[in-house]
Amino acid sequence: MSTAPLWTPSAERVSASNLSRFIDCLRARRDLALNDYAALHAWSLQHADSFWFELAHFADIKADWADAPVLRDGDRMPGAEWFPGAQLNFAENLLRFRDDQPALIAYTERGTRRSISYRQLHAEVGRVAAGLKTAGVGPGDRVAGFLPNAPEAVIAMLAATSLGAIWSSCSPDFGIAGVLDRFGQIAPTVLITADGYYYAGKTHDSLAPMAAVVAQLPSVRTIIVVGYVTETPDLAPLQSATGERSVMHFASFGTAGAKLNFTRLPFNHPLFIMYSSGTTGKPKCIVHGAGGTLLQHAKEHLLHVDLRRSDRLFFFTTCGWMMWNWLASGLVAGATLMLYDGSPLHPDPGVLWRMAESEHITIFGTSPKYLASLDKAGYAPREHFALPALRTVISTGSPLAPDGFDFVYRAIKSDVLLSSISGGTDIISSFCMVNPLGPVWRGELQCAGLGMAVDVVDEQCRSLPPGERGELVCRQSFPSLPLGFWGDDDGSRYRAAYFARFPGVWHHGDYAERTVHGGFVILGRSDAVLNPGGVRIGTAEIYRQVETLPEILESLCIGQQWQDDVRVVLFVRLREHAQLDDALRQKIRDTIRRNTTPRHVPAVIVAVPDIPRTISGKIVELAVRNIVHGKPVTNTDALANPEALAHFRDRPELAG
Repeated sequence: MSTAPLWTPSAERVSASNLSRFIDCLRARRDLALNDYAALHAWSLQHADSFWFELAHFADIKADWADAPVLRDGDRMPGAEWFPGAQLNFAENLLRFRDDQPALIAYTERGTRRSISYRQLHAEVGRVAAGLKTAGVGPGDRVAGFLPNAPEAVIAMLAATSLGAIWSSCSPDFGIAGVLDRFGQIAPTVLITADGYYYAGKTHDSLAPMAAVVAQLPSVRTIIVVGYVTETPDLAPLQSATGERSVMHFASFGTAGAKLNFTRLPFNHPLFIMYSSGTTGKPKCIVHGAGGTLLQHAKEHLLHVDLRRSDRLFFFTTCGWMMWNWLASGLVAGATLMLYDGSPLHPDPGVLWRMAESEHITIFGTSPKYLASLDKAGYAPREHFALPALRTVISTGSPLAPDGFDFVYRAIKSDVLLSSISGGTDIISSFCMVNPLGPVWRGELQCAGLGMAVDVVDEQCRSLPPGERGELVCRQSFPSLPLGFWGDDDGSRYRAAYFARFPGVWHHGDYAERTVHGGFVILGRSDAVLNPGGVRIGTAEIYRQVETLPEILESLCIGQQWQDDVRVVLFVRLREHAQLDDALRQKIRDTIRRNTTPRHVPAVIVAVPDIPRTISGKIVELAVRNIVHGKPVTNTDALANPEALAHFRDRPELAG
């Protein structure tokens, strides 16, 4: 364990932070003596209703607040009701500014740049909202987006939610079956699609697959096409394939100069429908409420990330990942959002850092996989670009290994706040978050989020002390709990997914441990935990060691049923020209044994040319485990590279 933190905040940074201002407000309004983050977090749990009320006040949430308690049935989960009687509109709170500061600056891998001010954004949302209203869209209707990470996606989402419609989106790299598995369950009335997108130097068509999708979506009455790869797309092929339905260009849709009105609806009115990865069946359609999402994102942006109007916030994401929704919510602080669409490594590894330098990005969000790819390539951004504005780097999507922390401080910038965060689509936010008042310890997530009663427990749901490994749970309700699953009218599937393991306690499905510093280490998904000899091992523990080796680009680990026990099987994707010979196998085993335990050492190591991943970039251990055990993988359309599964089938190394 590290004996000293990698980073500590300066006194100036602490005093200037939004979190310190929030604490000062609590002192003034409630006469509270809160001296550090731990004390504030404890208060936010002991007085959850007061905490979320004060957050809404601090964030200046625009709403009609009812004369009612903040929390009703607070000891029930699920079942607690936050802000009963309150009415608000999500888009109204993101569009409070109407000045000439850039709201969105969008880049593509081809080097194009677009800037849209808050004034222009407000006008564009008004135009599109008027068109949606004319098309019959109202509260509760679903509007679906099949779009690249471009300004039109943000505009369309805000226009739909301004009317009280429910927004749902996929990134354009989803296949036809994957889109139908998602949109087919929610029956959208409007579909907004781009004509195509760019990735890794190639142009991909979206109109042909969308014609096939809409042919099987009778609920869609209106199709709106964004000219992304061509200025004015030819609508004729789509029109001929969709019959009587209306097809029109996004650029001319709606009424220019239309006044933007916001429909205020109950706090828990549905806002977004998100999707689980769907690698073992049709994805779950997770419904998130407007008020809970707004409050939770405002908390994370303002208090944890310390986002301000002067900031430029970037996160590498697509419209199919919850981090896109999270990024869009940065408008609540009046910051400038940086959008990027395309490959993060094309035309060269410096493409994102070139943007960060020229645009003075202050908060840079990415994934461990991206950081590891730069490290493996020997690419150090600090050697090529000056990044004086950069003050925070956020990583999520999977656990950031200790070597990833080393890489950021060695190769990007030595004086940034680096925070690995963890949560998910299920809660459209994070359980473990950035702490601008606290230090950064190597390999650790800094803290539990405010208002989040995060715990690590044993099989009987008893709290475990630091250093002991168990299930990550949340013991108290919070506003961004999902409203449920679409189509799950009695809530049985929802309760089974999160509350069956520990009744009344949210079971997140991560294997984790607390640290002595008040932080957390995520050890992998619980359902992918290995169990050789009855000892539970998180797959992330093995990945952290294997992927330090220069010969290995990435790895995937499963437990194989073997002679009435489980043996650890490791698959590795090698760097070009590397060979998995006896020497490399021994090097892998020695590295794992030296840095973990003998039980972590794989019994079998197999080289494969590719590792299967979901479209959002997560490796799919369960799908590979099914393949190895001769079981079907029922939904390969959820994978970005389903052809990779063939490399794991009928391997002689795994035969009995």
